[in-house]
This record gives sequence, C-alpha cells and structure tokens, in this order.
Amino acid sequence: MADVKIIDVSPRDGLQNDSKLISTEEKVNLVKHLMEAGLSSVEVTSFVHPAKVPQMADASAVLEAVSEFNDLKAIALVPNLIGYERAKEHVLSEVNWVSSATETFNQKNIGLTIDENFSQFVRLVEQAKQDGIKTCFSIAVSFGCPYEGEVSEEQVLSLVKRVKEAGADRIGIADTIGIAVPQQVESLMKKVLEVAGETPVTIHLHDTRGLGSANAYAAYQAGVRIFETSVSGIGGCPFAPGAAGNLATEDLVYLFHRMNIDTGLDFGKLLDAADYAASLSSKNPLGRIRHVER
Repeated sequence: MADVKIIDVSPRDGLQNDSKLISTEEKVNLVKHLMEAGLSSVEVTSFVHPAKVPQMADASAVLEAVSEFNDLKAIALVPNLIGYERAKEHVLSEVNWVSSATETFNQKNIGLTIDENFSQFVRLVEQAKQDGIKTCFSIAVSFGCPYEGEVSEEQVLSLVKRVKEAGADRIGIADTIGIAVPQQVESLMKKVLEVAGETPVTIHLHDTRGLGSANAYAAYQAGVRIFETSVSGIGGCPFAPGAAGNLATEDLVYLFHRMNIDTGLDFGKLLDAADYAASLSSKNPLGRIRHVER
C-alpha cells in the first residue's frame, strides 16, 4: 500500500475555468491518461449550472463514458441537492460538496449562507448513505479569503466539527487562493486532524504564490496523507479572483519520490498525463517538473 493517496482533480478543477471549451472525448482521454499513471481516485466533473460554469455542461456524458473504466473511483462535485440528484444517476464513488470558511465567499460562490449550505449537506449525507455513495465536505478559503482576508483557525475547526458530526466520509481543507504558508498549514492541519478523528482529511492546495509543494510538505509533516492535485498545475476557482492553478500532481509526486515516500504512481506516465492536460488548457500551466524531467 502507498504511503500517501493522491486524488487528481484536473478533469474538474483543472478545466472548469478554461475559456476554451474542451470536448467530452478529450476529458475522457485525460481521465484515461491519469488511470494509466496509476491514479484511481479522480474528480471527473461537477454538476453545477451550465450558465455558471459552461465547461461542465457535459457532466453526464463524461461520467457515462468513464463508467466503463475498471477500477476508477469517480468523484463528482455537487453544489446543491439538485446537482446531487443529477449526479447519482451515474456510477459514482463519491460526491464532493463545497462550502466556505467565510460567509462572503460562500454567498458569492454558492449563493447561500454557511448554515443554509450546511443544512442541505446534512440532508445529502442521509440520502447518499442510502444510495451507497460516499460524501466529502470541502471547506474553501480555509487559509485566507479574497473578500474577508485572514481566516481564523477557529472558523475552520468549528465547521470541521459540525461536518464530522454530520457523518461525512471525508473532509477537505482547501487553500483556494494559494495564500497559505507552511507554518500556517502545519498548525491548522494538526488541529483539523485532531478534530476529525477517524474521518479522513484531505488538503487541496493552489500554487498561486509558488508555495504549493512547501505547503504540501508541511501538511505531510502535520500528518495529512491524502492530497488533491491537478496534473500540469492547471485550473483555479472561477469565483476566486486571482486564484491561479492547482499544485501540480507531478510536482508533488516528484517531491515525495525524492523523499522515498511511496505514492503508488508511475512518474513517467504521470508526465505524459501532465503533457496531455497542458495541451488541453488555454492557460500557461503552473507545473514545473515536467519541463525539466524530459
């Protein structure tokens, strides 16, 4: 068994904010590349309203196509209960429900207060358990908000406690705008892990300021063993001003492999997946390692 687990989010978070519409076939091919590199858990798409995120308008078609991939644990983001009803019609391992650590970001991102959003999540957990689908509750802007500035640890921890009590199968902590520094990451994640107890915890990092790998290492030192990344570092939140791409999967894997931390992934094939993802994106990918490891 690998020492750490990596969930690649490039088909969803990596592509969602791209102005160039990527075809369903290209998205499916990206998932195929990721699986060939050894990635089994992939956030494939999201069931958001097409008017808000046009790139994800083909969510059903993508999930239908990848349902034929053996061993894929497909994850879909759902912003509300309507999105869940659409998602559950497909073969899914898990749904990812996103809230925020601040009220302003939650209103701008989802159009609900934190409490309103959480009430819907409680209903989702009950339904998902009946449907045999796991749930992840991800907390956006956990280290800093583009609208409210600094985010206190208590803001995040109080929500983590509520999520654990609601019965989430996984809890995600996200640095949505790439504002965190290693000391901050290590401090918060140690406390999150303590509050979460047996509930698995994931960290989702953006590399806006070039500190993604350093923050991932700090999270690892704190005890985190599940990481969300995006091959080639593509992506970014369409509702977070200035949020550049995610931490590149291949950059994190390079770091871990050099530290003799087993990821269970094939680095060469991961670079192939990163190259393919970069070819789909109209933006300049943030990933660094693929440029020097060829």
